[in-house]
Amino acid sequence: MFGECTGIGGIIVKSNVTMRDIADKLGVSSVTVSKALNDKEGVSDELKEKIKIVAADMGYRFNTHARSMKEGLSYNLGIVIPERFTGSTQAFYLQFYQLLSKVLDSFHYSGILHILSQEDEDQLVLPRIYNEKKVDGFIILGQIGKEYVKQIQKIESPVIFLDFYTDQNEIDSVLSDNFYGVYEVTNYLIRNGHRKIAFVGNIHATSSIQDRFLGYYKSLLEHRIDLNHQYVIKDRDDLGKYIDIDVPQDMPTAFVCNNDEVAYNLINMLQKSGISVPDDCSVVGFDNSIYSTLTDPPLTTVEVDMEEMSKVAVKFIMEKLNNPQKKYGRTFIKGNIVFRDSVKPIK
Repeated sequence: MFGECTGIGGIIVKSNVTMRDIADKLGVSSVTVSKALNDKEGVSDELKEKIKIVAADMGYRFNTHARSMKEGLSYNLGIVIPERFTGSTQAFYLQFYQLLSKVLDSFHYSGILHILSQEDEDQLVLPRIYNEKKVDGFIILGQIGKEYVKQIQKIESPVIFLDFYTDQNEIDSVLSDNFYGVYEVTNYLIRNGHRKIAFVGNIHATSSIQDRFLGYYKSLLEHRIDLNHQYVIKDRDDLGKYIDIDVPQDMPTAFVCNNDEVAYNLINMLQKSGISVPDDCSVVGFDNSIYSTLTDPPLTTVEVDMEEMSKVAVKFIMEKLNNPQKKYGRTFIKGNIVFRDSVKPIK
């Protein structure tokens, strides 16, 4: 039996729960429980999850410090976000960080957020938490420069890149299927009668925007719609800072925006110019972020499955911690269109 102690408000909380207690409750061996809680091989994923849930319900407290001393690990992961993505896209990446931290907690790990300054990125300075051996690996969230990618590849700790990739095939990346998502939402606009469709996004800024543009372009090609280069509109400079959106004189009937915040900014700008959405033109976005519900009207967009991307990224890095030679390449997670009121059919 395990003891009890009185918690807040007089609630009885069980303490000193052991692996044997969990094993007895589930009818399995203590060795099986140990393997599951330590994410070792030899236990199915389904049983691991069941054991972790029961352990949490029983109030089991994993002694990370003792395990750290024994195995020489910190049980921390560094989550690195480039500084330029902590302004305009702050909410999106902080939501990613929260989801990653939640998944890491199920593996008895903590996520340490590190904001990579532009200066450190330019000078190829590795995060201090790596030099001080405070983390066992990294998840790089958001696009970094190619030279910094090469610098990251030199470190001995495992690394997963999240939400971007480069032409360096040896890096392991987890991405939303940007290409297919925008391909589908552009098809949706064309089914609704639109043929003068613009794309809003700097295609040289990130790999994600490039892939979204290519999905848009493939949809045009398949429907025999010529690409109008005036309809490829920059939303930011090459460092990611938003700029004024310059709408062409030959007004499109629809805009495909590379993210919801850009769509939000575009709709506000159009409305100030007396252009109504969706009566005069339709607008779609990408991410299904908070901006998609702040727009008036609410925005049709492609939802990024951030939860699944976080689960896969953490799963991969945990497996790389056990087997540093493991490789995954690029893994794409499909999104879904969320239909709202910013698109109007035209004849």
